[in-house]
Amino acid sequence: MRRLRLLATALIVAAAACTVPQGGSGATAAPAAARLAETDVTITTDDGKRHIYRVEIARSPEEHAKGLMFRRKMARNRGMIFPMNPPRYASFWMENTYLPLDIIFIASNRRVLNIVEGKPLSRDILNSIAPAAAVLELNAGESARIGLEPGDMIDGKF
Repeated sequence: MRRLRLLATALIVAAAACTVPQGGSGATAAPAAARLAETDVTITTDDGKRHIYRVEIARSPEEHAKGLMFRRKMARNRGMIFPMNPPRYASFWMENTYLPLDIIFIASNRRVLNIVEGKPLSRDILNSIAPAAAVLELNAGESARIGLEPGDMIDGKF
């Protein structure tokens, strides 16, 4: 029941953020983007290599609900992080998200729990395998490119 309430809240927030463009086509357009705080996140893979990403921090429920919706591109070294306090099982979906993404669930000890592929505009529910303290979204394929695997370390001020 709680999951349904959270999902309904996310849908309401997302719908409220949409505008109908003039001309009456009925299609939704992205609202003007509010500037989110940013931080650097360092990923250390099993081979000891460090990879630094500049990420936006989605802190509020509204920022969590919107995420990277409506964006058409993102630089390779960019992303978004969703801190979760307290840690909890996390579920994401990609409706209104045009970018294919790697969704990286992070445990309280800053280790990667699991990585899932987010397909653009999909309503498939993407879940953490255990309570997550944060979720990191990067461009699709970035995890494979750097060799990121469950158990690898993610650090930063988020």
